[in-house]
Amino acid sequence: MTVTALPDTEATPPKRGWYKRNEIAVTPWLFLAPAILFFAVYVIIPIFQSFSISLYDWDGLGEARFVGMANYQELVTDRAFEVSLWNNLKWLVFYLLAIPAGLFIALFLNQTVTGIRIYKSLFFSPFVLSQVVVGLVFAWFYLPNEGLLSNMLGWFGLGPVNVLGDPTWATYGIIAAGLWPQTAYCMILYLTGLNAVDPEQVEAARLDGAKGWKMLWYVIIPQLKPATFIAFVVTIIGALRSFDLISIMTNGGPFGQTRVLSFYMFEKALSEYGFRMGYGAAIAVVLFLIMLVFIAYFLFSMYREERGGR
Repeated sequence: MTVTALPDTEATPPKRGWYKRNEIAVTPWLFLAPAILFFAVYVIIPIFQSFSISLYDWDGLGEARFVGMANYQELVTDRAFEVSLWNNLKWLVFYLLAIPAGLFIALFLNQTVTGIRIYKSLFFSPFVLSQVVVGLVFAWFYLPNEGLLSNMLGWFGLGPVNVLGDPTWATYGIIAAGLWPQTAYCMILYLTGLNAVDPEQVEAARLDGAKGWKMLWYVIIPQLKPATFIAFVVTIIGALRSFDLISIMTNGGPFGQTRVLSFYMFEKALSEYGFRMGYGAAIAVVLFLIMLVFIAYFLFSMYREERGGR
């Protein structure tokens, strides 16, 4: 009697290629690859190029001469650099006023009152305006004789004031112009955050007797933490890279007293007064390092929040 072997019903699975075996892990990186490539070409590589150029004495066209840390040593004794650095700190401190201002405007616009759409449109309009337009509007507003500010002061018997022509007040006048659209931006962030506030927590707080400032401080603001975080990031970065308003309103004057680091870098590296690419790159590196401190702090805060939420 012969026994016939039954055919093997379990077929051997075909061998899969490397991509099929790692498809879940690789596919997200394929989608991210174009963005990573552009980020590397237009952000990461220029950062290292700026570090490299800052070590040279170069006019942008001729032969570059290696000078090491000489450009940074010159910054220490450069009075114009010191003024620009202090002005950047002023921008940083006063620009943060846009955050509480945006919060309180958002709280007002979140109410159901008559004509609220008109109010929202009026407060939203500065955000859609170009910085150049904002600079021109405030430059006209600050005109010593024909400007609206001088005319308003005249109602109270005060003489005309030349805000942009006074070295003491010019920087603060420009910061006030920048606060107008920045407050509108923070307002939009907080309006979005208020839509995500849990109404059950608000109602529970009301039952416990919380109202007014206690309601705001202990119930509303903690739920607006993500919006506040983003508002801090964009406001600080906006304060440190301020350039266009200064260029439009004073062009760094009077007597160079409204310069900030970004504008001074432009003057030294690209304007007719400088063409010192190495020195301008050194200023850019200092500005980048200042920004890096805040960016690292914000990234660390995000990482800590992610770890805490797990």
